[in-house]
Amino acid sequence: MPSLLEEIAILKNQISAAHLPKSIQEKAEGQIERLTRLSGRDYTLEADMTIRWIDWVTSLPWENRAPSSQSSLDLIRAKQILDRNHYGLDDVKQRILEYLAVMKLRQTPNAPTNNQQLTTNPGHARAPILLLVGLVGTGKTTLAYSIAQALNRPIVRIPFGGMGSARDLRGQSRLHAEAEPGQIVKGLKLAGVKNPIMLLDELDRVADEARHDIMGVLVELLDPEQNKAFLDHYLDVPLDLSEVVFIATANNTNNIATAVMDRLEPLSMPSYTDDQKIVIAKDYLLPKAREEAGIPAEALIFDNDAWPLIVRPLGYDAGIRTLQRTIQGLSRKAAMDIVSNKNQAIHITKDNFKHYMGEW
Repeated sequence: MPSLLEEIAILKNQISAAHLPKSIQEKAEGQIERLTRLSGRDYTLEADMTIRWIDWVTSLPWENRAPSSQSSLDLIRAKQILDRNHYGLDDVKQRILEYLAVMKLRQTPNAPTNNQQLTTNPGHARAPILLLVGLVGTGKTTLAYSIAQALNRPIVRIPFGGMGSARDLRGQSRLHAEAEPGQIVKGLKLAGVKNPIMLLDELDRVADEARHDIMGVLVELLDPEQNKAFLDHYLDVPLDLSEVVFIATANNTNNIATAVMDRLEPLSMPSYTDDQKIVIAKDYLLPKAREEAGIPAEALIFDNDAWPLIVRPLGYDAGIRTLQRTIQGLSRKAAMDIVSNKNQAIHITKDNFKHYMGEW
């Protein structure tokens, strides 16, 4: 274990290499001075807490951005990504393309006229914050990942399901021995850039006892006038989140505070019909399930009249999550038959599909 003086030398190098904002660098250097005064004593808990704080501050992307920008956003490519990853959802895709177009226009500086100055700040693109609302399995989360792919930005997911304290978002004061930053800071560190996509997943599923406090933090997080100086209680320095693109999901809006909803643009996710599920199963889910099971395409074949029985084994389901699990299980069973019985291929029909699906 390095001595405290050796730790101080390492931390000084970290601070120099981190390109911190001036005010934050001054605060970090002040912490180094405190550590230096402690260096004549035994390695203390206070020293350990200070070292952890500097490690966190210097690991954040204060100036690092994703290399691409919205000025080069190609809506044709974005549409191709959406069509490749999602079947149907035409109205939803159109709204998302409009959303991306707004980002592109607000990113691109307007040409000055007469003595006017540029009216936008390159690097800061804002559009209404999307809230994807729909039942389980209707594609909310995967759509968010497709938007991130279209924008060429890393995406980090912050799960709100069961979140029991606002500290999970905002962190806890480092005066507490076990304190750590909140999910927002952890997400920035994971993304490695200051302008990632942040997916606020399942906003309606926070714990009831913490709902009021969490919604209060969300109001600050989603308000462009406030999130440019977001305060995490552990770091205790302002974070500029104005370049983060937030996307939220929820099963419904009943448990989301009105003040939060005012900052979101709801986008309803439709349920899938049986005909749409058959196309999704054939063209999207089955190829992936076959690949995961190690089965060549020609070794697992389905009759067309078997699909209606496969997509609805237990009655109507709005999403495709159950269908995905069904096809994955069916593919594993087929893989076992291929290996055990030395079959060259498995042919699924309306007469034998139950053997591969199991008992319902």
